[in-house]
Amino acid sequence: MRGYEVILIVKPDLEAEATAAVVEKFTKLIADQGGQVTEVEQWGKKRMAYEVRKYREGYYVLMRFKGDAAVAQELERVLKITDEVIRYLITRLEEEAS
Repeated sequence: MRGYEVILIVKPDLEAEATAAVVEKFTKLIADQGGQVTEVEQWGKKRMAYEVRKYREGYYVLMRFKGDAAVAQELERVLKITDEVIRYLITRLEEEAS
């Protein structure tokens, strides 16, 4: 399994429960696809460098997970159609030398 990292920017005007539900939705999606979430960091609300979809702030979440390429593809597909997510970026992590 490969290591991946995804950064989500969630709409800042959501309630705390709704933001937690969005994070839980994606951790569950990764697990259902056969991946394994290794770390979730919620960075909180931060001001963005420029306006995106009429938002100047966003709630940032960093997730690290392990899985196949199909897991990352399915995650990207669902991220694209989720209204609560303003922006996202999925990157593949370097393989650790053993």
